Amino acid sequence: MRKKNLIGTASLILIGIVFGAVLVSGFGWVRPSYGDVKIGADKPPVEQLNADASAFNNAFIQVAEKVTPSIVQITVVSSVKLNSNNPHFFFQLPFGDNNQPQEQQGGGSGIIISEDGYILTNNHVVEEAKEVTVKLHDKRELTATVIGTDPLTDLAVIKVDAKNLPAAYLGDSEKIKVGQWVMAIGNPLSLASTVTAGIISATSRNININSDRYAVEDYIQTDAAINPGNSGGALVDLNGAVVGINSAIATNGMSQTYIGYGFAIPINLAKSVANDLIANGKVSRGYIGVEINEVDAATAKAVGLGEPRGVLVQNIVEGGAASKADVKEGDIILKVDQKETNQANELQSYVASKRAGTVVKLTIFREGKQIERDVTLKARDGEETKTVTASNKLKKGKDVDAKEMSFDNIGLSVRNLTSDEREEYKVKSGLLITSVKNYGKAFNQGLGAGAVIVSVDKKEINSVSELKAIYDNKKGDAILLKVVDGKGNSRLVGIDIPR
Repeated sequence: MRKKNLIGTASLILIGIVFGAVLVSGFGWVRPSYGDVKIGADKPPVEQLNADASAFNNAFIQVAEKVTPSIVQITVVSSVKLNSNNPHFFFQLPFGDNNQPQEQQGGGSGIIISEDGYILTNNHVVEEAKEVTVKLHDKRELTATVIGTDPLTDLAVIKVDAKNLPAAYLGDSEKIKVGQWVMAIGNPLSLASTVTAGIISATSRNININSDRYAVEDYIQTDAAINPGNSGGALVDLNGAVVGINSAIATNGMSQTYIGYGFAIPINLAKSVANDLIANGKVSRGYIGVEINEVDAATAKAVGLGEPRGVLVQNIVEGGAASKADVKEGDIILKVDQKETNQANELQSYVASKRAGTVVKLTIFREGKQIERDVTLKARDGEETKTVTASNKLKKGKDVDAKEMSFDNIGLSVRNLTSDEREEYKVKSGLLITSVKNYGKAFNQGLGAGAVIVSVDKKEINSVSELKAIYDNKKGDAILLKVVDGKGNSRLVGIDIPR
């Protein structure tokens, strides 16, 4: 009996040892309770940010907290024809039949710019609006009235009946720099009060989103994520100052969403437009009365300018401000009010921020010298713009077999004009461009068959032999052509002549 008890005791001890081994082994047959599981490490990898990193991080937090209450969500009911030119995106959203007017609901964002309810947004957000509703950060929904719109800058002002609203601080877009941090605040994809961050990728972008010839495009480019619904929202710096009005995005045309960068209207231009709209319901914009484009290397060489800079005056508007201030075709405008201007839209945007009657000082390069001209800006209304109409179809006259010549080094072929063609184009003399070689120098400068060269180096051209003589004399240099197209539009083009 005693022996059996000893055997039983030993068996129990052995079972206990085996069971204990199982508990401490990795077999996982017996698991601890949930309360005993330790989750996560004891401390973060970086226990405390250094002062610089912490301050940088806090800047974003503070700006989001301070500026977001100044941004509103706008809902619009409108009846419009949908088309591909809506500047809300690079491509219009595919909503059914684009040719038939239809009622639709859309929206965007806006920025409170006064305590008594004025709100700045995009023209395309409230365009053709029948009803406008504004949702504030505190969840209130108010009916808004459209005070005024400016399609040329894609800006608009609306107003709600409210007091003591949190107005945003409007900064100075002249001081922004490529590479600086910015934040986009708005209501993309109907997600209220969304904040994204990025840098300023470029300034003075012309993206040709507005087809009106007088449109002002001088966008700030940013890689802060901007999506449909952000339009009219704020682009702000790390001081919380609004530096731009988010307006357009680059998209793949299918998803209609952000693919890397967006565009904002500079706040300095927006402030000027807003002031006019609030005061008058419309914009009293001043114009110089010139058609201009950027100066490239060949054009700079052709006119004797040491480097490509400034903007080239292509045409003078008859009766416009420039015509009364001794500004001439072929002048290169280097500065406006001592501000350098190297792109056409830079000058356009600056002048667009000025009212009619304002005097601006132009620094001009002409015939190897710098001169200054004071120009009193004029309103566009009432101006007589010189236009020339001509058919693209070339008429063949009795001297159609006039001499033709090819300039292979620049990829250009020309011939003398017939008398009927001179009448058709309304020019006294010139050479008809008969063909342009793909990717040659003439092609790369935008020349095409059917246009007429009316002058070379500011002198009238009457025959291909005259052009040949000038061409041979300017090898290794450049020539300046004045060209009229089939619609009567003229422009100046510089072309390098190879040796």
